[in-house]
Amino acid sequence: METKVLDENTKNKIAFVTFIIEKFASSYKMDRQGAYLYLKKYGGIDYIFKCWWALHIDNPYWAVRDIYKVCLKNGGVR
Repeated sequence: METKVLDENTKNKIAFVTFIIEKFASSYKMDRQGAYLYLKKYGGIDYIFKCWWALHIDNPYWAVRDIYKVCLKNGGVR
């Protein structure tokens, strides 16, 4: 079996995505799985993957708010 090594950019992306999902969950009093499912349903995950580079240099509070606004535009509930 061949072992694949992740490049540094991919490692950073994975680390940020797991970090921001946890921050989103704690900010909106959700468990991690519930936060992931909410983000997946309302386009937040797609937004995170598309814009992770810009989001990761922002304050986590503002990054979570931006992700929440994307979800609201896509039918998410308050």
